[in-house]
Amino acid sequence: MTATAAPLASLLADWGEWLPDLAGGLWTSVRLGAASLALGLPLGLLAAIGLTSGGRGARIALTTLVELARGVPVLVLIYLAYFGLPRAGITLEAFAAATVAIGLSVAGYSSETFRAGLLSVGRGQRDAAAALGLTPAKQYRLVIVPQAIRIVLPPLVGLAVQVVQLTALAFTIGLPELLGRAYNLGSITTEYLGVLLLATVLYLAVLVPLSQLAALLARRAAP
Repeated sequence: MTATAAPLASLLADWGEWLPDLAGGLWTSVRLGAASLALGLPLGLLAAIGLTSGGRGARIALTTLVELARGVPVLVLIYLAYFGLPRAGITLEAFAAATVAIGLSVAGYSSETFRAGLLSVGRGQRDAAAALGLTPAKQYRLVIVPQAIRIVLPPLVGLAVQVVQLTALAFTIGLPELLGRAYNLGSITTEYLGVLLLATVLYLAVLVPLSQLAALLARRAAP
């Protein structure tokens, strides 16, 4: 075995030993990302509907909330949810606190995306829905929102990529997601470089397909 092949073989052997533990961390990261999107996207859609059709008071309140969700760093939101809420009598486990924090950030950013999609639906579609006697709620549910979602799907998939990346911040409150497990494993083995390289490979295994899907959807949506 050559001098170059020996370290590589040793690294691959180590990766085989570490993979089950880090794969469990990746699964936690994916679950956290999915839960955050499941919370944040509906909230973002509701905020967008309120911003486009609500009264002046509702628009001012929603704009303030959206700017707060967009402006406060996600790490600060995570700390507020995990360390701050217990002072108000609300205690969340690490996974739930991270989901709430990242979900609020998702709601803030996706609201602007949804708002752009809602506004892009032609006036003719809205008038036709009204002419059919649909209530405003049914107009949104049956006509406006489905068309808007098709329009904004590419950027939403791009947002999902960012959300998976943000799950690494949950390491700071002890959640055993991918980065957390990689750090712990590195502290045990002292092989930080090899462990973090494997963590990078696992992140890319999720993020690269999502990025390619976002690009494909964007090309299909282009006029």
